[in-house]
Amino acid sequence: MKSNILLVEDDPKIREAIIDYFSEKAPDYEMDIAKTGLEGLDKVEENTYDLILLDVMLPQMSGFDLLVKIRRSMDVPVIFMTARTSEEDRLYGYELGCDDYVCKPFSLAELLAKVNALIKRSKGTVLDDVLTCGDIQLHKRALTVKVKGEQVDLPPKELAILSILIERPGWTFSRDTLLDLAWGKDYFGNDRVVDNHVKKLRKSLGEAGGQIKTVFVKGYKIMER
Repeated sequence: MKSNILLVEDDPKIREAIIDYFSEKAPDYEMDIAKTGLEGLDKVEENTYDLILLDVMLPQMSGFDLLVKIRRSMDVPVIFMTARTSEEDRLYGYELGCDDYVCKPFSLAELLAKVNALIKRSKGTVLDDVLTCGDIQLHKRALTVKVKGEQVDLPPKELAILSILIERPGWTFSRDTLLDLAWGKDYFGNDRVVDNHVKKLRKSLGEAGGQIKTVFVKGYKIMER
């Protein structure tokens, strides 16, 4: 069965190299192309993909900003391709929800191996997608939350924050990152709004609210206990 991949890359030489290599080594992959961030967004909104290869430095919209928009509505695996190799940039990408990185210049064989692994893993996952951390369960497709088996109704922003945190237990998300993911890049309010909603979220979760930890200065994370 064919797998559909979206390649979002503005460098024609890199695009051509990836397309040629994948055509030879992985003929079961169908490759779609976008040359800018906005074109990539249009493609994602119009089509269904099994994986996205995403450059970070793109015209019109960066790969980081595009990933924020992608993660608001879908969990498609995303691999960043970037010349930005600092630890800070990589961690920021992971905070936003990317699944893996390759740093330019990269090995095409390594890139294909990462693509194979992610597509295999994503196609083997259960469609119901229940995320569990300690006493908290999030049913992603139904957008419902249970604490010790009892359903808890959360307002949209608290649900968004919990969804972000529980995707990566133990990861620290800064207030700015939570603002970007839950409110969007267009929100210009004070980042302390995150503190207020985390406070409400903890209260709604009862004893399980203690699983959401404050990381001094940095932000928030969720833990098993």
